[in-house]
Amino acid sequence: MDIPAGLETTSNFYKVCRLRKSLYGLKQSPRAWFERFTKVVKGYGFVQCQSDHTLFVKHFPEGKLAIIIVYVDDIILTGDHEEKIDLLKKLLTKEFEIKDLGNLKYFLGMEIARSKKGIAVSQRKYVLDLLNETRMLGCKPAETPMDTTDKLEESDGSAPVDKGRYQRLVGKLIYLSHTRPDIGFSVSVVSQFMNNPTEKHMTAVIRILRYLKMTPGKGLFFQRTTKKEIEIFSDADWAGSVTDRRSTSGYCSFVLGNLVTWRSKKQSVVARSSAEAEFRAMAQGICEGIWLNRLLEELRVPLKHPMELYCDNQAAISIAKNPVHHDRTKHVEIDRHFIKEKIEEGVFKVSYTPTNCQTADILTKALARVNFEDLTEKLGMINIYNAA
Repeated sequence: MDIPAGLETTSNFYKVCRLRKSLYGLKQSPRAWFERFTKVVKGYGFVQCQSDHTLFVKHFPEGKLAIIIVYVDDIILTGDHEEKIDLLKKLLTKEFEIKDLGNLKYFLGMEIARSKKGIAVSQRKYVLDLLNETRMLGCKPAETPMDTTDKLEESDGSAPVDKGRYQRLVGKLIYLSHTRPDIGFSVSVVSQFMNNPTEKHMTAVIRILRYLKMTPGKGLFFQRTTKKEIEIFSDADWAGSVTDRRSTSGYCSFVLGNLVTWRSKKQSVVARSSAEAEFRAMAQGICEGIWLNRLLEELRVPLKHPMELYCDNQAAISIAKNPVHHDRTKHVEIDRHFIKEKIEEGVFKVSYTPTNCQTADILTKALARVNFEDLTEKLGMINIYNAA
């Protein structure tokens, strides 16, 4: 940085500039903005949630509430007290230069559609823009995002491809998976080869794009149900990675009957048995459930307890309920004690579900078309554009 014009001193080398206002583009700008926003919102009586620091809630005596959720400088206001929400908009206008965009229809690349049946969230425009950018709008569609016979590995002998292009494509697919759990596993797999991508890895990415060509408008659907509990489905694909024989964990959580969070991730250590791999996936699912429960408590949403955890491995369930198998489980001691503690406290109830009803199966392995379509339906995914 140069000394500002007009400042003349003999000791220029010892002068520094002190910022009185954070400038857009500097590293500390988002933090300074969020601190300022938090201070203003708290001044209006909102409470910052501990389970999600970007979420602010205000409860009113008549049982109504107003909610603010912020992502950098994009803000969503919601709640069931319209008068207070309108008042909040006026107050925020006094403090900040904001623009009211009306009812939520488009947010960070996500399209929101409402009807009497429920709310649909998709990224159709994002998908079509991605296909146009990669010149795949006229490609042959694929029925599933990944071939069941494909087992990707680091050194597969095929020629290397443009690393920058591969990373950009996978990065865009990762963002798309925020509303597309159906591509969660395939994107998780291709993202493991960012450093040295080959033609075979790029073919797998192209396959995902071909699947998106088939279903550009597919997304999540949230509807009113009679359910009052949190349900978690956890699954693991034992030693699924050809490269290092690590297992893949997958879980999906349903709140009041609607899919809210999901994850597909390769485990950090090698599991010596399928029960151990399932056990680690169960522990991750329970952690997610505890976080969701804490969040809903802050929103004062009434829930039925205990929460339900569904697993398709009988051995993992019996180990969770019966601490006698010491010699078989001492290498997963921490997870075993954690799960056992939560069951004894009545926080969770572990139940068996058959493999063909295991919703999380779609997050741990590539599936054939019939199974894949059945599970996407169970996840609550619809294509509102087809329905129209």
